[in-house]
Order: sequence, then structure tokens, then C-alpha cells
Amino acid sequence: MHLLPTISTFFIILSAILVAIGWRQIIKNNFKAHRKAMISAAYSALAFFIIYISRTIFIGNTSFGGPENLKIYYTIFLIFHIFLSTTGAIFGVITLTLAFKQNIKKHRKIGPVTSIIWFGTAITGVAVYILLYVLYDGGETTSLIKAILGT
Repeated sequence: MHLLPTISTFFIILSAILVAIGWRQIIKNNFKAHRKAMISAAYSALAFFIIYISRTIFIGNTSFGGPENLKIYYTIFLIFHIFLSTTGAIFGVITLTLAFKQNIKKHRKIGPVTSIIWFGTAITGVAVYILLYVLYDGGETTSLIKAILGT
């Protein structure tokens, strides 16, 4: 079922594009456009997360189906991506919270760092998608529920 990974990857790409637009708008001192772009980026990231977590629970994660000699490199890359995306999500929530609380001084400091982490997350996420669904056929998929229940 490649449709859900494609849709979720689209939302991560859209999120990164919106962050870039928001960054450009703040450089131009267009605060309203910056706010709209960044909130839209957050919603796009949330859409990704909802699709991803739903798919993980009900359908499962797809293992690497490429050559066995590349599996270790894929696994290391995937761990890096997971660390980066988790860090990016945490930074994103903190950055948004600072903005909503009008703590602009701290928001201005952490915002660029958050954006760079998020761009890295999007790029590595697309690379994982390409490795799992474009370059190679995906491996086995087992849902979390089936794994827990042993069915």
C-alpha cells in the first residue's frame, strides 16, 4: 500500500516548502505571511504524523527490501533520520510555543535552528521513501497490533 507513504511524504515536503516560504517572509519583515506559512507548515507536519502513526499502528512499517549488503547502511541512515525528525518535532513545538506566547526574543534564536533541522528531516525522509518504495521493493510489513497480539 504505497499510497499512504506517498501522501505522508508529500506532507513532509510541503511542510519544508512552507517553512522556507515562512523564512523568506520573516526576512522581508512580513510578519503576517510568516505566521500563516509557519502555522501551515505545522499543520502539514501534523498531517504527516497522523498518517504515519496510523499506518504504523494499523498497517505496519515496511522493512528495507534492497540488497542485504546495503541493509546496515540503510539502518544507520534510518536511525539518523528518526533522531533528526524527533529532534525537529520537539524543536518545532518549542518554537511554535515561543511564538504563540509572544516570546519573540527566544523564538528568533531557536527558529532558524529549528528550520534547518526540519529541512534535514524532510530531505532524509524523502531519501528513506525513495529507498523503500522507489529504488527497491519494500520488504515485509507487519502491523504493530499484529506484532503485539501475535497474530
